Formats: sequence, C-alpha cells, structure tokens
Amino acid sequence: MLLRRRSLRNVLCAAVASVAMTVTSLAADLEAGKKKAELCAACHGDVGISQMENVPSLAGQPDQFIQWQLVFFRAGTRKNEQMQPIVEQIDNEDIRNLGAYFASLTPPKAPPDDNPDLSQKGAQAAVGRRCASCHTDSFAGTKAVARIAGQREEYLLKALRDYKSGVRSGGGMAAMADVAYPLSEEEIIALAHYLAHL
Repeated sequence: MLLRRRSLRNVLCAAVASVAMTVTSLAADLEAGKKKAELCAACHGDVGISQMENVPSLAGQPDQFIQWQLVFFRAGTRKNEQMQPIVEQIDNEDIRNLGAYFASLTPPKAPPDDNPDLSQKGAQAAVGRRCASCHTDSFAGTKAVARIAGQREEYLLKALRDYKSGVRSGGGMAAMADVAYPLSEEEIIALAHYLAHL
C-alpha cells in the first residue's frame, strides 16, 4: 500500500514537472521578440510607436491582442498588403514573442488636446456606446481587446469607418461591427479625437 502511494506520488510529480516544462517552453522570449520586431519597425516605429499615417502604434498593446491580430493576418481573416509578406515570415513562437515584446513597451504619449469640446463629445459617445465595457475604463485594453487610448487619431478614424462599413471583420471583431454600424460620422470623428488624446 505504501509502495503504491509512493509510485502514485512519483507519477503525479513527474506529470506536474512535465506540465511545468511545457509551460516554460511556451513562455515568450522578449529578446527574440525584440529581434523579430525589426520586421515591424519600418511601419510601426523602432519602439512600437508609429510615425506613419494610418499605421497603428503597437507599444503597450495587450499581449493577446497582438497575438490574435497576427494570427488573423496570417490566416487571411484580416487583410493588409503590407502585413501579408511579414506574417508569412513568422511562426507561432514568433507570434508569442512579438505579443510579449510589444506589450512590454511604454505606450505612446497622447498629444495635447487642441479641441476639448470635440473630446467632450467623444467622451459622451464612448459612454453611450459602452466602449469601456470591453476596452476598460482607461481604454488601455485587456487580453485580446485593443488599447485605444493614445492611438493615432487618423488610424482610429480609419478603424471605426472600416468596422462601420464591414471592411474590417473576423474573429472577435463582430462586436465592433455592431458598435460601429450605428455611429454617425460626427460621432466617429469625436470618438477618434477623444481616444487619441487620452
């Protein structure tokens, strides 16, 4: 009986060690992510802060959000001419590493608000559309939901218009299409301005 308990305990310990080794082997490598992010720097910036029109900043985006977007691009669910050749060069390990790397970076600092009245209208639209229910109260995103605070204003405009028109879809984006469809152009402009200046 005692021998059987020890054997069972040894088997359980071996199983736990095996699971722990698997989890460790799946852990992201920030240095590898930084190196692979060299592919992204031309458009998304050296430290994940975009200087290019209609290209989002990736610094400070939630890890899972980055991973899912890369998976969507790689699968063709999300389409972009510039992204296609990049995602053809990355595997699952690269995706894990890139997600962790961009999540570890400091998010972009919002520019000074040059139109507080427009921001106030955007804040009202955000409350009315319950944006914080997914993107969090600070709009910093969480898990597979994007950080939208401090994102480039023209990119936010493009994204909201793409969701509204149905150009952007796939995966968890169905919720965004439902939210964006009833938005007026004035609300889209106000929301993008408000979020970009948070």
